[in-house]
Amino acid sequence: MAGNRLHRSGSVFSRTRNLLRIGVVEKPLWFDVYAAFPPRREPVYKVPRPRYGKVQDVIRAIFYPEDEVRARFYRVYGSGPRPFDLSQSNYKSTCQRFVEKYNELKQEGKIEEEKLFEETGKALLAGGILLPRRGTDKVAPQDHHDAETRDSALHLRLQTVLEEMQEKKDQEGQTPEPALKQKENPSS
Repeated sequence: MAGNRLHRSGSVFSRTRNLLRIGVVEKPLWFDVYAAFPPRREPVYKVPRPRYGKVQDVIRAIFYPEDEVRARFYRVYGSGPRPFDLSQSNYKSTCQRFVEKYNELKQEGKIEEEKLFEETGKALLAGGILLPRRGTDKVAPQDHHDAETRDSALHLRLQTVLEEMQEKKDQEGQTPEPALKQKENPSS
């Protein structure tokens, strides 16, 4: 029924009634009940009008206090090297452990709010959970000039290695030829 738009031209009752008249379908169970007790307003398909202007969102965004901690955790440490193991019902992700430890240290009240995030990371590290920082923090920043000199030195070194390999190939290619000639001409 690709491209069938009959649902727009009448109600289910009127379309079923017409199909019954021509004998295409059998009488459904609900047909007599609908005929005896019709609705006050006929349910007909209407094309929804497009809304113009800014639509107000009635659903408020729900944020919990630990959502900020989770967002900062993922920004600093990433999602980690392993995927979540959802097959175990008691599995806790590294982020969840971090949030629980964060809340535990926050309730103790001994650590300042600014240092709490770093101290939570240190506490988890002491507990045996590694939290590798993500991205560029692992690599020390370099000057553009240093990178250029390093690249040029690497290029020169690669070029000399390639030249040496080419010379070895040339030397190896020349020595087997006389041996082959001797095998072909044993009389000379």
